[in-house]
Amino acid sequence: MRTLFFCILAAALTASAKDYKVTGKIDIGGPATFWDYLTTDSDAHRIYVSNGTRVVVVDTAAGKVIGEIPDTPGVHGIALAQGLGKGFISCGRANKVVVFDLKTLKATSEVATGKNPDAISYEPVSGRVFTFNGGSKDSTAFDAKTGKLAGTIPMGGKPEFAQIDGKGKLYVNNEDTSEILEVDAKALTVSRKWSLAPCEEPSGLAIDTKHARLFSVCGNKLMAISDIKAGKLLTTLPIGEGADGVAFDPGTGTAFSSNGEGTMSVVKEVKGKYEVVQTVTTKRGARTVTVDPATHRVYTPTAAFGPAPAATAQNQHPRPPMLADTFHLLVVAEE
Repeated sequence: MRTLFFCILAAALTASAKDYKVTGKIDIGGPATFWDYLTTDSDAHRIYVSNGTRVVVVDTAAGKVIGEIPDTPGVHGIALAQGLGKGFISCGRANKVVVFDLKTLKATSEVATGKNPDAISYEPVSGRVFTFNGGSKDSTAFDAKTGKLAGTIPMGGKPEFAQIDGKGKLYVNNEDTSEILEVDAKALTVSRKWSLAPCEEPSGLAIDTKHARLFSVCGNKLMAISDIKAGKLLTTLPIGEGADGVAFDPGTGTAFSSNGEGTMSVVKEVKGKYEVVQTVTTKRGARTVTVDPATHRVYTPTAAFGPAPAATAQNQHPRPPMLADTFHLLVVAEE
């Protein structure tokens, strides 16, 4: 009788288990140009998507574009300060941040930064915005209310994506040194750092604040998982090629690595050990990612591509060109 009970229970659990898969897409269109990070505003049902010289605003409830912020050359990232009604856009080609109004989507001011600002974060404890500048290998910090420069922090290498812990610290992937840097937002100093080896060229970064974990995606097809309190690497897991973004859903305890090869690696902690529990087929070029913690839907941008041009002596591996009006978001969810 007991054996029969456990067999029925196991069958019920198996039947109720759901897999992640692509469940839809949101068309954006526009010129054939690059994209980078995207940011979710769950309360407003919005996603802000970088796209060349503009930021596209998507209504996730309606599944359509509702506006854009133009004139953001070389846009990389978007940070939001909902309590201030402000957004901040890092413009890599212009060495500046464009500040915009969250209600009107109109630009209101600009702030000069270091060279090629890439990732950008709003840190609420200090009330400061931080850009992480790949060209000058430093971070620019300024007051979110006034735009006044607070200082510049040397990074000792090329900083990539950053995350905040909600307690006054930021964590940054250093691509050149394969390290995590801990930044004190008030003191404007690097307070700690630790190695991610064997991870090489870490880019995307996600955080689990409840359990003090960081998830870095690396150029050599690894995800590196760190313990923030101990300041050390815990483990690495195999992921797909071309990952540039990773997102963490605190509601489900799931991390998602978006791999440019056309897959998404789904990572969870199982019996005290992190595992890749699923590999989702997405589309080629889908290499950055965000998650909406309210709906648990995952969004990753990509486009359609034409045939790659012939190789030359100067470029042995030319990339296939993106086709105009094909830019879109893929929606990934449990089903």
